[in-house]
Amino acid sequence: MTYPISKTETEWQALLTQKQAEPGAFAVTRRASTERPFTGKYESHWADGSYHCMCCGAKLFDSDTKFDAHCGWPSFSLAVPGAIKEITDHSHGMARVETVCAQCGAHLGHVFDDGPVPTGLRYCMNSASLNFTPS
Repeated sequence: MTYPISKTETEWQALLTQKQAEPGAFAVTRRASTERPFTGKYESHWADGSYHCMCCGAKLFDSDTKFDAHCGWPSFSLAVPGAIKEITDHSHGMARVETVCAQCGAHLGHVFDDGPVPTGLRYCMNSASLNFTPS
């Protein structure tokens, strides 16, 4: 799949280092790794602002859509329209929906249909794939 923003692995690594991303950010965003539950810096972060793609800076979520899903990862009920692409993921013997940044293809996490009303969605994200901007 191609995305509007494309870089080599070396360029992504250099960019994440320049942005002082956490150590696991490359594995999460470019290799679809998952951080351990309850370890991400945004799992219990509740400030007002917006969450952006750690790789390209695209706005993904507003803080007023964040909720505590008690799952160990930051969870949101609604993404910014057009910010996320969904890909069917059959890894680990499961059928899930992977979420990636629509601009650069960075792996963000997965979306599930067990979220709160009105959307019923739970965007379960890796903190390492996000960068917070305060209001």
